[in-house]
Amino acid sequence: MEHIYLAMVDTPGFFAYIIRRFLRQKYIHVVISMDAELEEAYSFGRRNPRIPIFAGFEREDKYRILEAFPDADYLVCELECSAEQKERIGEQLRKDYRLRLRHHYAVLGLMFIVCGIPFYQKNHYTCSSYIARLLHENHIDISSKHFSLVTPRDFYLYPNKKTVFEGRLAEFVTI
Repeated sequence: MEHIYLAMVDTPGFFAYIIRRFLRQKYIHVVISMDAELEEAYSFGRRNPRIPIFAGFEREDKYRILEAFPDADYLVCELECSAEQKERIGEQLRKDYRLRLRHHYAVLGLMFIVCGIPFYQKNHYTCSSYIARLLHENHIDISSKHFSLVTPRDFYLYPNKKTVFEGRLAEFVTI
């Protein structure tokens, strides 16, 4: 068996506060990684950790995030997968990263999540909808919901995960 990793993130800030209030959950951001150290990690989020307005598909840099949000809480989990699933997921992540400027954050999708109405606009995702769709296409189903309605809570509640770290990002980076 192989593994992929999910990091659920609670970052401080006004935009994060608004999302936390709407979703009523601690972890409001999800990152997918090919390794336990989050060296090759991707998500739909801020293009610059300090500016929430510009968002899309990005490769996560834990050191840049640590600099911007030294008090960010992380929950890093491990999911089992086959070698073939891991390879396909990695290939898709790298392909989408090369085409990252074609992918955008689904700001409009946030309102549909709150209303419980599935909504997909081509190449527009939230962090959790992108990962839910990617995993579903590789036969790893986090939730029975439409991918556009999946939130970080669904990843948090997913029973087939193993927690490998929970705490401040600063602690994780120094491990």
